[in-house]
Amino acid sequence: MNDSSWGAPPQAGHWRPPEMGPVQGPASAGPAYDEPAAQQTRPMPIVPEVPDAGDGEPMPSTPSPQQPAQPHKAPRKKRAGRDLRAAIGVGVGLGVVIAASLFIVKAAFIGVIVIAVVVGLWELTSRLAERKEIKAPLVPLAVGGTAMVVAGYVRGPEGAWVAMALTALAVLVWRMAEPPDGYLRDVTAGVFAAFYVPFLATFVALMLTADDGPQRVLTFLLLTVVSDTGAYAIGWRFGKHKLAPRISPGKTREGLLGAVSFAMAAGALCMQFMIDDGTWWQGLLLGLAVAASATLGDLGESMIKRDLGIKDMGTLLPGHGGIMDRLDSLLPTAPVVWLLMVIFVGS
Repeated sequence: MNDSSWGAPPQAGHWRPPEMGPVQGPASAGPAYDEPAAQQTRPMPIVPEVPDAGDGEPMPSTPSPQQPAQPHKAPRKKRAGRDLRAAIGVGVGLGVVIAASLFIVKAAFIGVIVIAVVVGLWELTSRLAERKEIKAPLVPLAVGGTAMVVAGYVRGPEGAWVAMALTALAVLVWRMAEPPDGYLRDVTAGVFAAFYVPFLATFVALMLTADDGPQRVLTFLLLTVVSDTGAYAIGWRFGKHKLAPRISPGKTREGLLGAVSFAMAAGALCMQFMIDDGTWWQGLLLGLAVAASATLGDLGESMIKRDLGIKDMGTLLPGHGGIMDRLDSLLPTAPVVWLLMVIFVGS
């Protein structure tokens, strides 16, 4: 889920003092867009502080004597900030792949998780190297992440923990082949990446091991998507009060209320009709927890991207960004849903 998901994105502009005259058009995109071999991720737009005229609109600059005053333009219509057609098409395609792997051959969904984990690790380590010169070793992370998901499915939580410990050890040993400068920084980032992407994704595999595993995984995915959709719909239409402006300026408190209400309603329906021995009131609690964890996960990755100075982690999914831009709310939600499912209806 991206920063633009909960409301209209801020319009990037370019402002000069009045004595220099108004500047026509947007600011230069910078050297990252001037070279053909520019990196694929989009830089985070920098929005300057503009004096407020009192009604929420930027105060217009005074025209210089050499330039005539520009005619007043009508305010632009609020836009979503994403290519919705591409986003919907990609979302439908991913939904078909997930549904087919879940309900035709249950174990095939483990392959889907592994692919998402490896691509997500590649995006994360690539951005760390490009923007911060942090060299988190991808090979032990990819191998260890695959082992985590498979071990969680075959051996349960104990297998996932053992694979996580071995992956951390492999990261420490692998990095020893490089010069010692930055060793602590690189291995710290590597262990963080191992926990953040594959270990949290392992809880999806744990959900799948139950007798009604496909229904549990589908409930987890539906509630997270519905939470994001509710936040987008309500925040885009009614959002006025910022939720965390320093982290993600596009998110609003109204969007959070939309996420909670949509997720609780969907949770009640899913637990009542899809989960064995589930009840509607359990679904209300589950939906509330999903909305909270999905929001925190989204804000967490927004912090990472803001620190890196990028808008998206990648460009693999048109209209969405990269794989990590779709996993941001799913990853921290997986252990929450797995735990509540175990408490409510058992493992």
